[in-house]
Amino acid sequence: MKKIINILTLAAVSVAFTSCDDLFEPAIENNLGLDYMYENPQYAEGVLGNAYTRIPCADFPFSEVATDDAVSNDATNDWRKIASGTWTSNENPSERWRNCRAAIMYLNLFLANADKVNWANDEMASRMFNDREKGEAYGMRAMYMYYLLQAHGGMTADGQLLGVPIVTEPEDASSEFNLPRNTFAECLQAIYDDCDRALELLPTNYKDIKNASEIPSKYQGANVGQYNRVFGANFQLRMSGAIVEAFRSKAALLAASPAFEKSGATMAQAADYAAVVLDRIGGVAGMDPNGWTWYCNNEIDALSAGQLPKEILWRGEVEKSGSNDREADMFPPSLYGKGRINPTQNFVNAFPMANGYPIDNEKSGFNAANPYAGRDPRLTAYVVYDGNGAGKDNTAINTTVDDSQNRDGLNNEVGSSTRTGYYMRKLLRQEINLDPSAKTTQKHYNARIRFTEIFLNYAEAANEAWGPTGKGNHSYSAYDIIKALHERAGVGNDYLESIKNDKDKMRELIRNERRIELSFEGFRFWDLRRWKANLTEPAKGISIKTVDGKKTYTTIEVDKRDYKDYMIYGPVPYSEMLKFDELKQNQGW
Repeated sequence: MKKIINILTLAAVSVAFTSCDDLFEPAIENNLGLDYMYENPQYAEGVLGNAYTRIPCADFPFSEVATDDAVSNDATNDWRKIASGTWTSNENPSERWRNCRAAIMYLNLFLANADKVNWANDEMASRMFNDREKGEAYGMRAMYMYYLLQAHGGMTADGQLLGVPIVTEPEDASSEFNLPRNTFAECLQAIYDDCDRALELLPTNYKDIKNASEIPSKYQGANVGQYNRVFGANFQLRMSGAIVEAFRSKAALLAASPAFEKSGATMAQAADYAAVVLDRIGGVAGMDPNGWTWYCNNEIDALSAGQLPKEILWRGEVEKSGSNDREADMFPPSLYGKGRINPTQNFVNAFPMANGYPIDNEKSGFNAANPYAGRDPRLTAYVVYDGNGAGKDNTAINTTVDDSQNRDGLNNEVGSSTRTGYYMRKLLRQEINLDPSAKTTQKHYNARIRFTEIFLNYAEAANEAWGPTGKGNHSYSAYDIIKALHERAGVGNDYLESIKNDKDKMRELIRNERRIELSFEGFRFWDLRRWKANLTEPAKGISIKTVDGKKTYTTIEVDKRDYKDYMIYGPVPYSEMLKFDELKQNQGW
């Protein structure tokens, strides 16, 4: 049977690579056979590009709403269904099965045909293009397998730790689709194998070179112009060797985590893979001093096409003309926002005092009557609490319940005001004005992988493998990384010093640092599961009243969290179970 690709599925891809006006011939509504791609590299790019359009980390899902870190005032928010225990194998907002497997289908199709494509009239350039594009495809296939394992890997009723069916060949109408799930360990090995293939073909980073001596020996005979045409800085946002190494690190940590440790993966290996990424930037010395405020640093407006800030390993495009959509969703109502994501009291309590001690430690100096004073500076940067400033004029926001006319007060305006006493501040450009009479925009971009995540990956794995100050074969420890993260945020390290020989307390601190540093970027929902941590902690808020001229602070319960033990693993979609009897469902679903 002749394989056919529907051009309509590829049309959206063209924006990522070139103008779509003359990309496809004949007309866009026609169907073209695979043989068309062999002499039309832009068409082949479209097949690969279809996988790029499906990247799960391309945006922030605010899955924290399904955890103890946040609630939403939007009654239709899908993550509220998960938090309330009403998600099923048929209604699963965190489902990635179909999207990621569809991406792998396109990647398999591309890989099976890439060698036949005439990428360029220049033979050397054509060879290099072929290598690069295949390297991208192998890297993305590893990435999609990682996301599948994260969302659908799990334990079956008979005690097997399974992943997903491994498919590496193109499929057509004659293919066997009723395939069993491979073991988690086999899927992890498939990730490693694809990473190895990708790393053989991709540069660590895309950059323009100036001297032919910088050209890899396998491209002997190529000149600087040819090399830069294929591997130059213009391709910085494409899958690179460094990105592949980062996903290998992420997969290794997932597999070595308590929920998946039956896979046989080790924390030492996870630490080693993270160190490969970090050593390229000089280890701890390469940490960006401003990395904790990456989303609002002045550098954003000056970023050129493909340029990567020091904190960012992989990012999406910077908006060309700016926007204010996220601010319109998240700003408090008095600033013309909808206040959609509300951090919880649980999350606020996670921030230590500026001296580094947790607020429940007797040495912290925490004052419950003045709870936001003397805290970790990241609290002020990431959360709008009562009295904290927000918006272009840094207006103090009042979240008390004393004045029913105060739109920002707790539950004062259904659907817009906070349900917890807090608003989200992180990820937002505060200089934006949403006033309809003077509305402004600012540029944004989404960080797909931050170096801070990889630092925290290493810290977690190194602590488990070698203890807080152990370094394995590397030059830095978990302790060194947490110390550096604290110092860049202006947090003291007295508490860190007091626990640096206690592996269990260091584990708690590392997990808490991860909670703070990666907040609202889509991590905690998955972290709690791989840690087999408590998922049922109720979401709490704060009710602030003024009594005799003084504010009183009362913790309130906002939302219950209803999770069964088996829900640390996500389900295989019910529709897939109906179609294919070889699939086994994760236990409990």
